[in-house]
Amino acid sequence: MRTRPLIGVTLDSEPAGGWSKLPWYALRQNYFDAVIAAGGLPVALPHEPALAAAYLDEIDGLLVTGGAFDVDPALWGGGAPHPKVTLKPGRTDFELAATRAALAKDKPVLGICGGQQLLAVAFGGTLIQHIPDEVPGALAHEQPNPRTEPGHEVAITAGTLLARIVGNPRMAVNSAHHQAVATAGSGVINAVAPDGVVEGIEHPGHRFALGVQWHPEYAIDPRDPSIFTAFVEASR
Repeated sequence: MRTRPLIGVTLDSEPAGGWSKLPWYALRQNYFDAVIAAGGLPVALPHEPALAAAYLDEIDGLLVTGGAFDVDPALWGGGAPHPKVTLKPGRTDFELAATRAALAKDKPVLGICGGQQLLAVAFGGTLIQHIPDEVPGALAHEQPNPRTEPGHEVAITAGTLLARIVGNPRMAVNSAHHQAVATAGSGVINAVAPDGVVEGIEHPGHRFALGVQWHPEYAIDPRDPSIFTAFVEASR
């Protein structure tokens, strides 16, 4: 019998060239480290959409990670991709299938950065394709300072799951994104940046379906680890 819940972690992917002469998967170690520190047993999930439901039969929770790419606007009615949009169709197809399978089985889902944006699409929501073009006076959400430092603060909505988890109305966060959630579909917004950009979403109709735009695996704010702890505990 497992004493740690099995947490499926989605991977990033790159084509042949650069580091490898063949296509390859990769992910920063701190995603896995954060899950382990919270009491989970992380396993990596390759991009096979046809196997998404089978994976969800085995794992106890799903962590959808971020990366330097975007959700295809065609999946949420966003029209033609903005010139700054980068697509990874194989990854998105798998992550969307896995997220929908997790929600259908009411298994916990935590979406981080691009994972939050994908979760919003799974909720029936929409995205901002390029923040500088759509948000007047926007902050530098692709922060110029290192990702190991705060980029800005977020305000957390009282009474939400996120508020209960972190126990504070504000958090310092890092910021590495040019897109953002515009609408949360059937979900609710639980955190915003000072410029009004959505920084967190959740779905009260599910046991645990939470997305954050920042990267809590860096533990920039002392409350960041509690997000992973709550996710892993919900997966037991």
